[in-house]
Amino acid sequence: MKVVVLGCGSMGSVHANAYSRMPDVTLAGVCDTNASLAQRLALQAGTEHYESFEHMMDTVQPDVISVALPTPYHKEYVLKAAERGCHVICEKPIAPTAEDAEEMIQACRKHGVRLFIGHVVRFFPEYSDAAKRARSGAIGNVGVVHAKRIGSHPGDVIPWYADRAASGGVIMDLMIHDIDYMRGLFGDVKSVYALNRTGPSIDYALVTLRFRDHPAIVHLEGHWGYPGPFTTAVEMAGSSGVVRFDSSLSRSLHVQQSAAAAALKAVEVPRSPSYRNPYEVELSHFIACIRSGEEAAVTAEDAKKAVEIAIAAKKSASIGQPVLLEREHGEEQ
Repeated sequence: MKVVVLGCGSMGSVHANAYSRMPDVTLAGVCDTNASLAQRLALQAGTEHYESFEHMMDTVQPDVISVALPTPYHKEYVLKAAERGCHVICEKPIAPTAEDAEEMIQACRKHGVRLFIGHVVRFFPEYSDAAKRARSGAIGNVGVVHAKRIGSHPGDVIPWYADRAASGGVIMDLMIHDIDYMRGLFGDVKSVYALNRTGPSIDYALVTLRFRDHPAIVHLEGHWGYPGPFTTAVEMAGSSGVVRFDSSLSRSLHVQQSAAAAALKAVEVPRSPSYRNPYEVELSHFIACIRSGEEAAVTAEDAKKAVEIAIAAKKSASIGQPVLLEREHGEEQ
């Protein structure tokens, strides 16, 4: 199966290097309008580099394309790839709006290609195991959940992240991982209440989710501008126990350092102490779904729902009131 990667930044590098290690996949090219980025990644991953999407697609005629571009470009290139009959693996969030997401889903359906969205948290073993334990009843009835995802502001490294209209800010770009994970665990969201504070190199959000068919109360914390290392954590409290995970506890030495002092050169990518890279597990799963026709663990429709919840959270933060999500037939909860 021939695969290409569009976008050679942090996530494009993750995708390309993962494909280069898969025995049943040929990484046939990487593409970026920044020639030096494309050349560097191609050399690293052992493939060809291109500066034009059209040239790469015409030359390689791939089976699958990974779209690892900034969010505002997802729709444009997913539609172009679908028109060429190419399956698409696109980084999260699927799109800036639910309307764009739906157009992408319908276009892929029309052209008979699959669309997968990289909500990789579902593939991190720590999160997967926590979800299994919660579902199994190991901690009784889950009542309260707190999750956090904090790190330096990517806008200090790559300017488009600082443009909230483009990136969607910390809620749409970072917290959406936890939004998708919690919806996958507890079902559709009934209401959202959010607080959001922003400033130079700071974007902090606290979001509370209530669910239609589950009594759990979920609190999500996201922070761009945290002076320490990138950290993720989740704690689920049930009627007979607690499940906790904190990525910072897997390190024996803790050094807090400001982003400026750290002199970051790229956007931070979450890591896992597991033997298998979760990104590689995710991409291998998507490739297997293309081969078998099976439904993915996280679908494009799931990704669209996550965007709807993120948008509701941003609205709640702006008006200072909870936002009720609508049922599919339009009735409010």
